[in-house]
Amino acid sequence: MADKEHKIDPVRALAVEAIGLVEAGKHTTEEAIAAVIPEKNLSPLDIRFLRQLVNGTVKLKRRLDHDMRFFLAKPSEKMPRKLIDILRLGFFQIFFTDKIPAAAAVSEAVNLAHYFCDSSRARVVNAVLRAAVRNPGKIFFRNKDEDPVNYLANYYSYPDWFVAYCLEEFKLEQTEKLLSGMNRPPQITYRVNLLKAKPEEVSRLLDKEDIKYHAGKYLPEFIHLDNGGFPLENELVKSGKVYIQDESAGMAVRLMNPKMGMHVLDMAAAPGGKTTYAAIKMRNKGMVTAVDRSRPRLEMMMQNCHRLGIKIVNPVVADILEFQTEPFDRVILDAPCTGWGNAGKHSDLRWTKEPGDVEKLFKVQSMMIDKAAKLVKPGGILIYSTCTIIRKENDQVVEEFLVRRRDFELESAGEYFDNEVVSERGFLKIYPNKPDLSGAFAARMKKVIAAKNDK
Repeated sequence: MADKEHKIDPVRALAVEAIGLVEAGKHTTEEAIAAVIPEKNLSPLDIRFLRQLVNGTVKLKRRLDHDMRFFLAKPSEKMPRKLIDILRLGFFQIFFTDKIPAAAAVSEAVNLAHYFCDSSRARVVNAVLRAAVRNPGKIFFRNKDEDPVNYLANYYSYPDWFVAYCLEEFKLEQTEKLLSGMNRPPQITYRVNLLKAKPEEVSRLLDKEDIKYHAGKYLPEFIHLDNGGFPLENELVKSGKVYIQDESAGMAVRLMNPKMGMHVLDMAAAPGGKTTYAAIKMRNKGMVTAVDRSRPRLEMMMQNCHRLGIKIVNPVVADILEFQTEPFDRVILDAPCTGWGNAGKHSDLRWTKEPGDVEKLFKVQSMMIDKAAKLVKPGGILIYSTCTIIRKENDQVVEEFLVRRRDFELESAGEYFDNEVVSERGFLKIYPNKPDLSGAFAARMKKVIAAKNDK
């Protein structure tokens, strides 16, 4: 019987509840966190700690389960869901955080077991975690050279199929760097809104508050924050001087290179990161048509536009495959994808995506790029971009499109970026083992002749 009289840390208790929602399969980590915090009067520091606990435990659950088995009396015995979540949370704090004393992690986990389970389960938690603290050397892994998939999947906490794909694509050393990179804590990046501020002005405000940061390597108006949270939220975010966006996501807009006075189409626009960046690069001159199927998401995008001072965005609620209009100077298709480039930020993604998703999305992506081609003026530019690192969703979509559409020519991303992020074929390819960057892909194609087969 649960001992509700036991004192518990409310943030850790909310973490257990949120992890349970994710494991039930009906919530992403962000949705689960949002579901448990209303009316709890949590401070920003509490919310940051809650996010760290939930995201870290969900992301590393395979590694945590692997390590846990070495200290269970009956590793194969089925345990209650709450007990598993409490043990995972305890192991995460002990072995994967650097500011939580092991004794505190054990004590708080025991209290949680009393609260959510019962005294006998609390004794199990106490025994298992104390044994792990005393003898961490008891944990071992398969030989990396003899069984690299098993080793890497357990050590870095990924599904076997994704590790096997990476080994085939990148070989062992690069795969290990990639998997490790996606386990780094998520980083917040501010994109300076050049309509309202300059990077130097934002830098001065951050310097004044002694906030550590550094500028983007490829896009200097992007500022990477060295620590968590959203510093100067009122002065910077709510005022519209900055927008929260990954530098990787902005690089596709740089590749598109929209100019003042152009007509630009964003085919899957909401929540508006690329739309707003394009409008800002156009200095509020021209028109950006932003199409999305979700009215609420477009409404959120327009609120962002208002905050940022953007006046040239035209929102359209529509299924892009049915959207009819005159062609545009620039078209960007940020296609729906598996999102594997963002697996570091979306901690549940690695457990919800299956190999079959790649096949299904490839068909959708191919239909969408064909539709996009019909909306580009002769001489205009089409950008195909994703936030995945899976070749079939990226290279293969574009290569097969170029075979079908001889009126489009690939233009190298090397005109805009250095060789570190440009493939031999001329694609923009960003991998999350690079500092500050999530994984992303983009290809720039020009419509070079009259569209003979454009119906």
